[in-house]
Amino acid sequence: MEKEKIESMLIDYIDGTLNDTERSIIEAEIAKSEEVRKLYNQLRKVLGAIDLSGKLEPGLRLRNSFEKALEEEIAKEKPTKTIFFQPTFYRAAAAVVLILSGVAIGVVVSNNLQRENEMAVLRKQIEDNKQMMLGMMDNQQSASQRIQGVNVALKIDRADNDVVRALAKRMNEDPNTNVRMAALDALSKFHQEPLVRKILIESLGQQKDPVVQIALIQLMVRMKEKGAVKDLEKIIDDNKSMEAVKDEAYTGILKLS
Repeated sequence: MEKEKIESMLIDYIDGTLNDTERSIIEAEIAKSEEVRKLYNQLRKVLGAIDLSGKLEPGLRLRNSFEKALEEEIAKEKPTKTIFFQPTFYRAAAAVVLILSGVAIGVVVSNNLQRENEMAVLRKQIEDNKQMMLGMMDNQQSASQRIQGVNVALKIDRADNDVVRALAKRMNEDPNTNVRMAALDALSKFHQEPLVRKILIESLGQQKDPVVQIALIQLMVRMKEKGAVKDLEKIIDDNKSMEAVKDEAYTGILKLS
């Protein structure tokens, strides 16, 4: 087999693009020829370096640049000479890797700086929106503003501790039942979070708004929270509890037991 053909097949073999027949042929050549084995190992290192650069910059351009440089070096050699162990080939390959790696690294650094700037702007926007939401929830002059703030919290996918505590305060202390219910609704979305779960269970023992109490009991049942049974028993024993709340507590105990 012509050595140029072997070299071409070696590159395709390393790339994994040979069919089964061609792969068997080149594997046989590698097994029987020390020169082919040596070239295979050297090509694998060179192409491996190019592939690493290709993760930073489009791979097709790297491969085309490598092959172009390779063709130019081959053209400089006399037809009777082979490509095996020729320093010019490896210098060309190394030059391609170094140049393209430098370009790729420059692109990555530039992209990283742009990405960091974009992330900084995004983080500021998120923080500003959060502070606006917390401010709305803490508006003592307007129940509608507090509900709007709670509704904003309801739309977020993940609540941090500041938002959770603000919602808990609205649920437990707000003078308006609608605000309390909205806050409970928002918190229930995150009930799998340990802090939120703890807050919801504790609220059951201190909540005095009957509408919110019933909603909390129903939520405990949906959560399958057996730890709420003692608080439900206290609600039943409390003379100040409304009958509707006691009935819901009875039902909750039966479902959780």
